[in-house]
Amino acid sequence: MAKLKRLTAPKWWPIERKTKKFTVAPRGPHPKNLSLPLLILIRDVFKLAETGKEAKSIIKRGEVLVDGRKIKDPKFGVGIFDVIEIPTLKKVWRAIPKRGLSFIEIPEKEKKLKICKIIDKKTLKGNKIQLNLNDGRNILTNEKYSTKDSLLIEIPEQKIVEHIKFEKDSLAMVLGGKNAGKIAKIKEIEKNRVLLEGERTFEVPKKLLIIVGKDKPLIKLE
Repeated sequence: MAKLKRLTAPKWWPIERKTKKFTVAPRGPHPKNLSLPLLILIRDVFKLAETGKEAKSIIKRGEVLVDGRKIKDPKFGVGIFDVIEIPTLKKVWRAIPKRGLSFIEIPEKEKKLKICKIIDKKTLKGNKIQLNLNDGRNILTNEKYSTKDSLLIEIPEQKIVEHIKFEKDSLAMVLGGKNAGKIAKIKEIEKNRVLLEGERTFEVPKKLLIIVGKDKPLIKLE
């Protein structure tokens, strides 16, 4: 299992820094600094195990689902808007970008819903368009979408339920920086930055935003 020095792990990880030298390193589609290994999630966040060995056993038995699929890799990195389900507990959580990552419980009816950001797209043979999303997944479509737009999809099937444009008056969530986790309406779009209006008006780089709805978020995010 890949290891990471505890002292160099992201500061928001809920781990002891001086008791042991190493911890597990995350792997998967999400950025390393914004993902949390399943082992740490099960042991240190959900506190469903006292040791790494116990947490690893729970994961290896297939008791944890991420985005509707059993994940048996203890170092799989959970990231923004991933849906984590433990059927034996009848509980479902969503990862949101607050204090690194936070995990909120969501209703059963939302466990198959996820918002993803279009970060790139390619035209393939037969005029099929491949959408590359922020969580590493790809979707083929005949419809025209723009980068920075968001899609509400059903997981794990990847069926597109709704399309939300990156445009003025859309609701956006901040993914990083001092305003991480805040939801506000887009007031003005500049070349590289966006002016948001919520309890107050503030600016955020375009790359740190994900569109989550129009009048209200399409899924539970708080």
